[in-house]
Amino acid sequence: MTQVFYLSKRFRCSRVADLTFMASLVAVAGTALAASLSTAQSPPQLPAQSSPAAADALTRQDQPTPQLGQAVPQAAEVATSGDKSSFHLLHPVPRHQLRDLSTDRPDTTESPYTVDAGHLQIELSFIDYTRDRSDSTDPSISNGQTSQTRRAFAVAPMLIKVGLLHNMDFQLGIDPYTHERTSDGDSSTSVDGFGDTVARLKINLWGNDTEGTAFAIMPFVKFPTARNGLGNGVVEGGIIAVLSMPLPNGFSLGLMAELDFNQDTSEPSALPTAGDDQDTRYSVDFVHTVTISRDLLGDLAGYIEYAGFLNLNDDEDYRGYFNGGFTYGLTNDVQLDCGVRVGLTEAADDLGLFTGISVRY
Repeated sequence: MTQVFYLSKRFRCSRVADLTFMASLVAVAGTALAASLSTAQSPPQLPAQSSPAAADALTRQDQPTPQLGQAVPQAAEVATSGDKSSFHLLHPVPRHQLRDLSTDRPDTTESPYTVDAGHLQIELSFIDYTRDRSDSTDPSISNGQTSQTRRAFAVAPMLIKVGLLHNMDFQLGIDPYTHERTSDGDSSTSVDGFGDTVARLKINLWGNDTEGTAFAIMPFVKFPTARNGLGNGVVEGGIIAVLSMPLPNGFSLGLMAELDFNQDTSEPSALPTAGDDQDTRYSVDFVHTVTISRDLLGDLAGYIEYAGFLNLNDDEDYRGYFNGGFTYGLTNDVQLDCGVRVGLTEAADDLGLFTGISVRY
């Protein structure tokens, strides 16, 4: 996802794990007691050329040495390595068990993978630029044609994601500053300010920590925090379903379907006043995308994508886009990206350019 500007299990108390851990302690205690009794009856003999210090060194050499800044795994965590169901917001997944960094940007297609429980991930655009020119008929002028050009850029639109459970994260989309300028012949108008805010909940149904396909659903709600001219001032929402799967030769395929339930503010009846007996009118947008990605060279990867926006009420013309871009992993927790959006239909924006970064904590 190229951020809000563009697209404007249960926690289970691990009683089984606790019993397993207690059983492990009992077993370790029993083993230690038996070894103690055995030692008292028959003290171990060291080789003639070995010293007690050397024997201690031999005993320690098989034990893993934690790296600087790495937490020492606890017995319960080692026993449940690979099973993350016991982790949650207040009991984070250890860093050595984190899955590979997966982001919802830069393409329009979302990722089915959630942020690991107890960790924070921020995805933002440094800048997101859009340009669109539209022609229309105007009988009042001599040539009967008029054109309008709209330019907009958003600064630091971001998605803040927090891992709640091993298969669920919460996301908050914020658009701190957007500037939009529309010119029509010799005149122009502009508006800028804070954009709308989006809250989302991603739930992975399968494939979060396994190879093969992965699937997730993501309901969301948009709150009207934008200033006049940048939003329609109403609460809206929808739901997203996304599927990813591996392809031959190192390629990956992503598919997304999204339903947006939007209030139609183009007609007076959409904003009823006191005593108005007309119902509020809503429209449904069907967003559908397909993306193919592949690692190119080292930590550099690329993608191409088709994204379509269909109004099921036939209130708006179809919008189709071809998107492409690159990602580069600086570290296991930091990724840079850049990309382009090209409108394929008359109603789509002509061009979009963006670059950004994703960081996991």
